[in-house]
Amino acid sequence: MAQQSGTGGGARRPGRLGLFAPFILLLVIAALWSAGWVWLRGRAEREIDGWFAREARAGRTWTCTDRRIGGYPFRLELRCAGLGFARRDVAFTAGPVVAVAQIYQPRHLIVEASGPFHVEQEGKVGDVTWRLLEGSLHLTEGGFQRVSVVADGLDGRVSGVEPEPIAFAVNHLELHARPTPGRFEAEGAIDLSARVEKAAVPRLDSLLASAEPADIVLDATVTRAAGIRTRPLAEELERWRAAQGSVDLGRLSVEKGRGRLQAQGSLHLDEAHRPAGQFEVRTAGLDTVIAPLVSDHLEGRIGGANAALIGKLVGQFLGGGRAREPAPEQPAGAALKPLPPVRLVDGRVAVGPFALPNLRLDPLY
Repeated sequence: MAQQSGTGGGARRPGRLGLFAPFILLLVIAALWSAGWVWLRGRAEREIDGWFAREARAGRTWTCTDRRIGGYPFRLELRCAGLGFARRDVAFTAGPVVAVAQIYQPRHLIVEASGPFHVEQEGKVGDVTWRLLEGSLHLTEGGFQRVSVVADGLDGRVSGVEPEPIAFAVNHLELHARPTPGRFEAEGAIDLSARVEKAAVPRLDSLLASAEPADIVLDATVTRAAGIRTRPLAEELERWRAAQGSVDLGRLSVEKGRGRLQAQGSLHLDEAHRPAGQFEVRTAGLDTVIAPLVSDHLEGRIGGANAALIGKLVGQFLGGGRAREPAPEQPAGAALKPLPPVRLVDGRVAVGPFALPNLRLDPLY
């Protein structure tokens, strides 16, 4: 029997194309991904240009100095060496700003801004610096799902106000906003939450009889807020007032030194554009603040000495103090004393039946 050739019937070796197929596929995917990223970058450029143009037609001018869009391959980054805004009533500038969105989450924006921030409005000038300022924005088709801002080391000054400029400093600040579940569609309601740690406003220290920094917690719901835009403040407030908007204050807590205050209630604007509403207030350690207010109210009726005595007694009772000299520091667990209902009516602040003579509420616009 003849011997078969060694080349017949044997298994074929894989071609060289098969060896390089995974690498070729990877190159194709990379090319498609790069083309897709470039397309998204161009679309983002057009969206930004279109938004700037619409704002300009509405009388609001935005500027993004040295604008660049990068972030390849997995995200889009918008970088502005400086961000500016100008309208007929206000203008501001900020330092470098970066906005980032991941390719797989284009509706979730992370924003980081550097100071300083400079704003001018109707003769008033504000300047603010900070160590860190970051924001987070979750967008939806028709609006937003959540907005958050966190800042550390805020230090600012507002000039052009009487009788002297206002300086302030905040160690830590958090602001959060979201559409109110079950109320946003019908009432345009938005939940607001704010946390402020170690806030200092020297101009208020003498009034509040304490140089200690304050810690503030605020939880509120603002109705008729869905239509808020970047219109002038007076127009926004009037639109909100005409729509019967209100601020439902679920919780306001302030701690400054040995003084504490908690409040809840409702606030709106009256026809004269002044704050109006009613609040339930509880205090502790505020006798040195309450006493002068009561004394000033009674001085013209019962005489200075008697007014001072009654004011001191009322202040000690409502402030959680005692008839003798209070200790330098009040225990942290001291009970809060309820005040009579606090009402804002016709530009006056009333505690129970008494209107405080030294507090007038001017129209906001």
